[in-house]
Order: sequence, then structure tokens, then C-alpha cells
Amino acid sequence: MEGEVNAHKLSLFQESGIYLLDDSNAVFMDPVRVLNRFYHRFSVSPSTYYSRSFKSPTPSTEPKRKRKRKSEEPPPLNDRELIALQRHKDARPLLLAAHECLMKSSELLDALKTLKSESTRVCLAAPQLEVTLSLRVGDADTDADPHQPQNGSQDSPSFQCFEQKVFPAFNNLVANDTMDDAVAEILNNQYIMPRESCFYMSDLGQIRNLIPAHADSGFNLIIVDPPWENASAHQKSRYQTLPNRYFLSLPIKQLTHSEGALVALWVTNREKLRCFVENELFPAWGVSYAANFYWLKVKENGSWICDLDHFHHRPYECLILGYSTGKVNNTDNQSKFKPVKNDRVIMSIPGDYSRKPPIADLLLDHVPGVKPPRCIELFAREIMGGCVAWGNEPLHFQDSKYFFKKMDK
Repeated sequence: MEGEVNAHKLSLFQESGIYLLDDSNAVFMDPVRVLNRFYHRFSVSPSTYYSRSFKSPTPSTEPKRKRKRKSEEPPPLNDRELIALQRHKDARPLLLAAHECLMKSSELLDALKTLKSESTRVCLAAPQLEVTLSLRVGDADTDADPHQPQNGSQDSPSFQCFEQKVFPAFNNLVANDTMDDAVAEILNNQYIMPRESCFYMSDLGQIRNLIPAHADSGFNLIIVDPPWENASAHQKSRYQTLPNRYFLSLPIKQLTHSEGALVALWVTNREKLRCFVENELFPAWGVSYAANFYWLKVKENGSWICDLDHFHHRPYECLILGYSTGKVNNTDNQSKFKPVKNDRVIMSIPGDYSRKPPIADLLLDHVPGVKPPRCIELFAREIMGGCVAWGNEPLHFQDSKYFFKKMDK
């Protein structure tokens, strides 16, 4: 009986990319499988998504630096570091319990062993991209619904239809509102767009163009992955970062649906940042704290990507959830979604630097208001089906090099 249950769960995992672990507030996710549900003719390549995990180590030609001798006694922790250490101690039992459940799930671990073989097959079989472009492009219109763009004709001043053409995409709302994938050729590069998706590529000053004219056209799931100031990102020139004060101006309240929104904010483990979110950012946004999730990063064999207790490099990040109230105080609506259970653990093999797992499916039961949810991701670097992606590089992971075209059956 237990074998049949596990086989059923594994079958669901192969299809959905999500595996619920027994007797645990934890879930394992394969982001590649989750993302591929939004595509028909293309698939995300595991070898490019998990490039850090699959990359073979190359011998360094640089001379080794002499390590500084560690003092016999480390310097005492300051007050902020002590608070961060206590947060880690509180989270530690949850993370250990979730990881233990993962290591006991032998059928799931066996499935993860195939990731490399799948990626090898993908790289060998990837053909050239030959797909007709079917997109709509136009200036963001606050009277229009950016999640469900208005149907336009070639004579429309706001939206025009282009096929197999190159067009400027900055400060334009670009939508693929079909039920099929689309290939956008922008500035001589090809990008794959999932079905029923759109993006608005701009700098921070233009985000207010996405504020709907009416709150009923707002968003009830708002995912935010800010480019927090980060020494590693700066040194490696991975992406541009912004000081914390810039995020205070994000128009979360104006983007919120009239029936409210669930806000999901990615944060690092820096205590200074956590204090900023709790004491300044959420109050400025009008968001009330709801729960804290953990994203635990593991290797393909299930082991930690680094020591759990490493002080300056934890193998997990946090997702802080809160609610932005809408204009409608509807108690009947509030009873239709489940309150968020605190301390949930999401485990996955990490993708490329700064790439977060697609967590929207795990939040659906907690989203107030209309279903399916009207979703927007701020500072997005990839596009999800059924979601508006905003940022200065929402096409970063949509580049055709991250995909392969499925073979015709």
C-alpha cells in the first residue's frame, strides 16, 4: 500500500514538479518541471537551469592566495549578529526535520539522479528555433488590464500585431496572450515567452505605468525579488543593486486588487535587511506580516549545498509573506482562502545565481480574491505563464540558450 502511495506521489511529481513530503511542513520542488508546464513547443533545459550544479570543476590557473591565520578566538558577535544567530537557531530544527524527510524519500532521490542524463540528452537533441512570433506590443495603458491585455487590431493606436519582426520592447507592455509559446526577436536576440504571459521592461521610475485605473483590475499575488545591495553580486557584476531606500517607493498598495493581495518578498539572511523589512518596508507598503518560509538549497543527491551552520553562507534563504489590504472589506472573501502556515520549508536544487524557484503554485490557497490569481512579479528575471513580469531585465532567463525545442512526436 505504501509503495502504491509513493508511486502515485512520484507520478504527480514528474508531472507537476512538486513533491509533498510525508509528516512534514516541507515540499521538494524541481523548478524545471514546474516551469515546463507553461510551455508547449519548448522546454527549459536542465543543463542550463542547473548550470552551477552540473558544471564540472575546472582547475584554477591563478596562484593560490595564502590563507590568513585564524585567531584562536573569534571576535565577539555584535548585537545584530547575535539576533541573526538566534534566528538561525530557531530555524535550525525545522530545516533539519525537513532535510531528514527528504533523505528518507528514496524514490524521490532516485528520480533526481536522472537530471544529468536528461540534460545530456537535451543538449544533444536541441534543434534550431523556428517558430512564428505572435505577440502584441504597446504602451502600458492604465485603463487596460495588464494581466489580460485588451484585444487590439493593426489599426489600434495602443496595440499592434507583429509577426516575425524585430521591435523595441523597453517601456512597452509586451504580451503573448495565446495558448502557445512565442519567440520574440528583440535587438537581434531570441527570447521564448510562455503562454498567457506579458512583461513590462523599464527602470524603477516607470513602474507606475502598471498601476491599473481601477482596483478591480489590480493584482492579488505580488512576488518581489529586490536587487538588495550585496557585496558578492557587486564584485561579480551579476546584476545592478539598489540601496534599500529605493524599495520604499514601490507602489504595492496601488497595485493591490480591491479584495487584497498576498505579498511574497525574497530576502537574504542579513539581519540589517530583516530589520529594514519589518520596521520600515512593510509599514511603508501597508503590508501586514503573515508568515516566514525557508528555501533550503540542496545538491542532486539531497545533501546540503554547504554546512548548515556556516555563519556567513547559510544554505537557505527566506521568503517573507504578508497581506496588503484592498479597498473592499469582505469577510466572506477572507474565509475562502487558508491562513498561511508559518515556517514552511521549500527544498530544491538551486539554479543560476540569483534565480529563485517558481513558488506561485505553493501560495495559491492563501491568495485572497479572484481565481486564478492576478499575479505580478517585481524585479523579475524570467516570465511565468499567467503572470506579469516587471523589471529592467525580465527576459534574462528567457534567452533561447536556456531552452530546447521539443522533438515532434
